[in-house]
Amino acid sequence: MSSSSFTGRTTYPQVRRRSAGAYRLVRTPLRPVDPPLLDAHQRAVVDHAHGPLLVLAGPGTGKTTTLVEAVAARVAAGADPERILVLTFSRRAAVELRDRMALRLGGARGPQATTFHSYCYALVRAHQDADLFAEPLRLLSGPEQDVAVRDLLAGQLGLEREGLASVRWPDELRACLTTRGFADEVRAVLARSRELGLGPHALADFARRTGRPDWRAAAAFLAEYLDVLDLQGVLDYAELVHRAVLLAERAPHSGTSSHVSSSAPPHGPAPADAYDAVFVDEYQDTDPAQVRLLRALAGGGRTLVAFGDPDQSIYAFRGADVNGILDFPDTFRRADGAPAPVEVLTTSRRSGEKLLAATRLLTRRMPMPRLPFEKVRAHRDLAPVRAGGRVEAYTYPTASTELENIADIIRRAHLEEGVPWHDIAVLTRAGTRALPSLRRALTAAGVPVEVDGMDIPLRHEPAVTPLLTALRAVAK
Repeated sequence: MSSSSFTGRTTYPQVRRRSAGAYRLVRTPLRPVDPPLLDAHQRAVVDHAHGPLLVLAGPGTGKTTTLVEAVAARVAAGADPERILVLTFSRRAAVELRDRMALRLGGARGPQATTFHSYCYALVRAHQDADLFAEPLRLLSGPEQDVAVRDLLAGQLGLEREGLASVRWPDELRACLTTRGFADEVRAVLARSRELGLGPHALADFARRTGRPDWRAAAAFLAEYLDVLDLQGVLDYAELVHRAVLLAERAPHSGTSSHVSSSAPPHGPAPADAYDAVFVDEYQDTDPAQVRLLRALAGGGRTLVAFGDPDQSIYAFRGADVNGILDFPDTFRRADGAPAPVEVLTTSRRSGEKLLAATRLLTRRMPMPRLPFEKVRAHRDLAPVRAGGRVEAYTYPTASTELENIADIIRRAHLEEGVPWHDIAVLTRAGTRALPSLRRALTAAGVPVEVDGMDIPLRHEPAVTPLLTALRAVAK
């Protein structure tokens, strides 16, 4: 018992005073950033009220700024942010768009900015048949899909030897079933078929009309492949977009097994009714399936604002089709039936005049049909805001000589011309094959290198490579 019990005094806990060096976490309120100064062409895009619009925007023309300002203008005019959808092609671009829209709106609730595949997964997941799939659908990675295709081909070869195969490949292809190259070709056929909206029955009908037994075998393989994926509760990326298109169109499915259409509920509003405006970044990278998805979400004269540059369409190996942007005015007509208008951002804020002149020499050889001539000319005749720049081209007899000279050019730029390391970039076409050797060459020459983690295959990560080496040694 304390002494206060005897004296009758009441004791109180002492209040601890905060020391001068104490810290307190305070949420910093987001304040709207000052709107940027837009030129007349950017302002025309921002002021676009209703209907489809194609915006031709080259690199450094303020495309992302214009997109953010167009969204902010709609929200300021009273539009519901939840009824605005912004689609792009990479997670990094989606994060950047969300951050910039949040800053521009001052912390107010912003619209949904996501990648095509993330949107498709959310749509398919929301309408997933709970009785058919007890667990959430899982997306197959590229290597996982390779393994699945190769395992199925190897299994079919074994069944064929026993006379039980359901897929009959032509005799001239049977010896290739277990090779990696053939598996890659089959995987590409499966992906392109789904991007074009073809199911096994439609692909088989096309094979019969054209007299292609290899495609008829591919159609049977596609049916078996889809059945196996469904049993495992997984999807590849092409099938994911295909099923999302079916949901958005609310059309009965044909050409595949019935489980695909069962994911779409018979009642409830269609996904197309959920948005008043859809914005698309990097539209030149769309494939036919994604164009069909956009037609379902924002076709028929509804508001669809697409930003793109046909001269930057480089992802044909992934299924991208430059005809998507070339056909945009006819594919997405206005409500009165007229072709969609085309706007052009004509001011380059990134490249100097000499670099733009060099790019014009290249694009001059690239045809751009089906778009208004005057718009194409304005798109390729960009006005630079700064002078300067330098373009040099080198050829080398070997790859090692090329790497050594790249390192030498970078070192000279830094040591002799005073260019900071962080202002120098090296671009390579084949990242998976070229980045490891390029990084080794630059590091050996004393050039500090920073490579984006998304561009480095997992097997080449410094923490993973020794582990794989140890596993190989143990396996031997």
